[in-house]
Amino acid sequence: MGSLGLATINLPKISSPVKKPIVISTWDSGMPVNAEAWKILSNQGKSVDAVEAGAIYIENDINCCVGLGGFPDRDGIVTLDACIMDEKANCGAVAGLEQIKHPISVARKLMETTPHVILVGAGAQQFALENGFKLEEKKLSDDASKAYNQWLIQSKYQPEINIENKKQNGPFAPNFFEDGTANHDTMGLVAMDFNGDLSGAVTTSGMAYKIHGRVGDSPIIGAGLFVDNEIGAATSSGVGEEVIRICGTHLVVEFMRNGYSPEMACKKACERIVKRDPKKAATLQVGFLALNKKGEYGGYAIQKGFVFSVKSNDENEIHSTKFLI
Repeated sequence: MGSLGLATINLPKISSPVKKPIVISTWDSGMPVNAEAWKILSNQGKSVDAVEAGAIYIENDINCCVGLGGFPDRDGIVTLDACIMDEKANCGAVAGLEQIKHPISVARKLMETTPHVILVGAGAQQFALENGFKLEEKKLSDDASKAYNQWLIQSKYQPEINIENKKQNGPFAPNFFEDGTANHDTMGLVAMDFNGDLSGAVTTSGMAYKIHGRVGDSPIIGAGLFVDNEIGAATSSGVGEEVIRICGTHLVVEFMRNGYSPEMACKKACERIVKRDPKKAATLQVGFLALNKKGEYGGYAIQKGFVFSVKSNDENEIHSTKFLI
């Protein structure tokens, strides 16, 4: 009873409608990736099919650092990492995969036909071949070969912040630079379909000129990608070692579980990295991207320059994130 003796009336909660379907992806290169995923989402297809289709699209782009056209490791070998996760927490991943064009599809095949989550190196390649994937020729693309040979002159490994978003006018393709410098070009995307189900995928050729066998966050569930169909999904881009140290995307989803918006959840994950080692954080980039069950999205980065792409019935845009440094 209130102070005037009137009964308390509980009004119904007014909430905004869920925005679905929707797909979001890292970097401006996510625009055509989203468009490919949207072909499935707009026809009431499943989110897991949409994110795989988006990843396949960019793996086919020979001028992108994702896929077999990407930068090699310091031994001149291109190794690919990928993972996929659906609304039921089914997940699959491959790491250090050589000579297979679509690691994302190998990861999905692993997810759907075995009890395992991740295969690496020769074992991942053997699994791919046993399941009908074609072994591609072991050679660098022309542009990757030029960049690698230029890098060999100094053999300096120094990841460059936001190189995915950098342009140049030299003789190499858009993602290659005259001095051979390179970082990586991870593509991470998460989507929600008409049923409200979430899925995500990540594909990358990893850090350029890395030590042979190095694996970053991209194929690691809970680091480069995490999906919880009750709460939301998150992906990341940047220096994978730092994301692994905080189980970054799992952390983002847990922040959303505790009531934070996607943007604030991403911000708090970035703060966790910076707090651990502020001096080191000032020299590197990590960006997080998240989508919740309402179709709300957001991102945040350590450094200026991280952008992401969004496609829904209402928009088809590129957004810049806020940043800490």
